[in-house]
Amino acid sequence: MSDDASHPGRRAHRHGNLRGALLGAGVALAREGGPKAVVLREVTRRAGVVPNAAYRHFANHQALFEAVRGVALSRLAHAIEAEIEPARSLGDARLRARATFRGVGLGYLRFARREPGLFRTAFAARPFDVNEPRDDHDSMRGVSDANPFQLLGDALDGMVDAGLMPPDHRAGAEWMAWSAVHGMAFLILNGPLRDQGEPRCQALAERLVAMVEQGLLAEPAT
Repeated sequence: MSDDASHPGRRAHRHGNLRGALLGAGVALAREGGPKAVVLREVTRRAGVVPNAAYRHFANHQALFEAVRGVALSRLAHAIEAEIEPARSLGDARLRARATFRGVGLGYLRFARREPGLFRTAFAARPFDVNEPRDDHDSMRGVSDANPFQLLGDALDGMVDAGLMPPDHRAGAEWMAWSAVHGMAFLILNGPLRDQGEPRCQALAERLVAMVEQGLLAEPAT
């Protein structure tokens, strides 16, 4: 008898369905309560199966959590892409490059404000790298193959290609830009900006991204 069948009232999942249900439940929990909310027992309860059923698809809680983190990073990447999409129609290469760079930063900060649970999960308190492992079974990954860090790198390369950023400013520029917006994101989520309201936070986000942009465009100090 299957785990599902032995517990009346639990939803049955056809083969290949259970993993998606577990992952979807984990993402929903992360969205509601951040990384600490992704508890295996609650994930399986929401998916309608007994806890042991999860081990058919995830070796342990950490494996499930990493899959949820991957979805959170994918959602962030798609939010950034949506922010930069209007820039693609700009005919002037310099305007397009600047609008794309701004879109990366503003999309990052907007996602942090609108999806704080997923944002915190994407950067949960553990060592993480810029190239998260891809899970080819993750049907929730979406159409984008670029992670948020790669989108930032592409935007910076576009600034150089358009003649806006001196080539000697490019090395390491992603770390400067990322640290600025990431720091503001957590000031908004956990720090003194948490009660400022959306209009104020958006205005601060725009000022920050403009300051970072100007710093990248400036001539090297002599």
